[in-house]
Amino acid sequence: MRIKSIFASCIFLLILITAQSSFADEVIVGYRHLADPGTLVYNGRIYLYASNDDENSYDKNSGYKMKSIVCVSSSDMKNWTDHGVVFEAPRDVAWAGRTWAPSVIARDGKIFLYFGNGGNGIGVATSNSPIGPFKDPIGKKLVETQTPGVLPAPNMWLFDPMTFIDDDGQAYMYFGGNGDSNVRVIKLNRDMVSVDGPAVSITAPAFFEASWMHKRNGIYYFSYSTNPKAQMRIDYLMSKSPTTGFTYGGIVAAQPPHNNNNNHQGIFEFKGQWYHAYHNRAVAYKLGIPTEFKRNLAVELLNYKPDGSIEQVTYTADGVPQVQGLNPYTRIEAETMNDQQGVKTEACSKGGLNVTNVKNGDWIKVKGVDFGKGAKKFSAAVASIGKDNKIELRLGSPTGKLIGTLVVPNTGQAQDWKEVSCKVDGATGKQDLFLTIKGADKPEVNIDFWSFTAK
Repeated sequence: MRIKSIFASCIFLLILITAQSSFADEVIVGYRHLADPGTLVYNGRIYLYASNDDENSYDKNSGYKMKSIVCVSSSDMKNWTDHGVVFEAPRDVAWAGRTWAPSVIARDGKIFLYFGNGGNGIGVATSNSPIGPFKDPIGKKLVETQTPGVLPAPNMWLFDPMTFIDDDGQAYMYFGGNGDSNVRVIKLNRDMVSVDGPAVSITAPAFFEASWMHKRNGIYYFSYSTNPKAQMRIDYLMSKSPTTGFTYGGIVAAQPPHNNNNNHQGIFEFKGQWYHAYHNRAVAYKLGIPTEFKRNLAVELLNYKPDGSIEQVTYTADGVPQVQGLNPYTRIEAETMNDQQGVKTEACSKGGLNVTNVKNGDWIKVKGVDFGKGAKKFSAAVASIGKDNKIELRLGSPTGKLIGTLVVPNTGQAQDWKEVSCKVDGATGKQDLFLTIKGADKPEVNIDFWSFTAK
């Protein structure tokens, strides 16, 4: 994440953003503007933590203002659940004015989130859950310019932390920006909230920002965003040590399409496959709005050559396969989806988020729903202040085969929830499910969660 300037802060109490169009599968959570993905594989899910570009202005001269971290997660790499803001300054960290480019890791039953206070120091927050809430455990910066080994560094950007635990249990944090010699790595103690000794330097050609470390088959891969002269690619170094002996490996990924600005990546292994998470600006391009401060998340496959070097990522619109079908016979949060039209989310009175104010013609797509031998009933928790609204359950497209229609009652208040159900016929095997809203022209329907009952 490239520093532009520091601006006065503002707090978003309501998580609310909408998109007027749908997007290809290269875009994760297309109704939010998110960037700088950090990754955590935990209990069978992949969690992505992102800088919250919803807090940035559309003004092309406004700068980056992100003060909160948003989390989204998936168990199948196609349907993503929006968990909303999980960490925010100054609500959860009194000393910081920004929370940029998070890195998250689990250890000893706790989740640790590291972030940049703009480019002015690195903080840490902890939680007992991957979806927070995260709180500041030390009340100060974990790493600052006074930390031994950080300086000297010309025009150092002290941000973009990435924390990595090696096979022997030693934890390291990589950080820095804006110069080939400005990469730093420092050991962390077992508590993960204090450092062990001074930072040491790593040199990376054309290093700009976005430090990342992963290990595969005994090889350490340090990847990073190059500077504008080097096209803001993601390049990488290789070594047999986490701190020394690095040699240039090549290009992980070129500058993404629909980006043309800062670049940031997170590399992770999930269910036997490696992935490259990144941001581009495809949503803003599609909407025709200024793109610099309105980014969105995307994921591609990451593969390796027989010698251990990385095959350069190929950008696609739909290149990541679904790793398992979605089970519709459990509670599914309404903010779990593959694609959408007109979706907004907000804080729910029952906890978490709910989909809000979806209107006539809007829809939610859930990919690869595994109905097995068939479903007989659909149930959902809904709220509405209107009447004559319904949710059509369709297969394949927003206007595809109709398998059921749920009548949405007037519940009196937009956060007064009622569970209602309808009969279902014709849902078997693995299908793409669309929840299509029909009825009033005004935004009227809120949805908290849904499920099917098997025959």
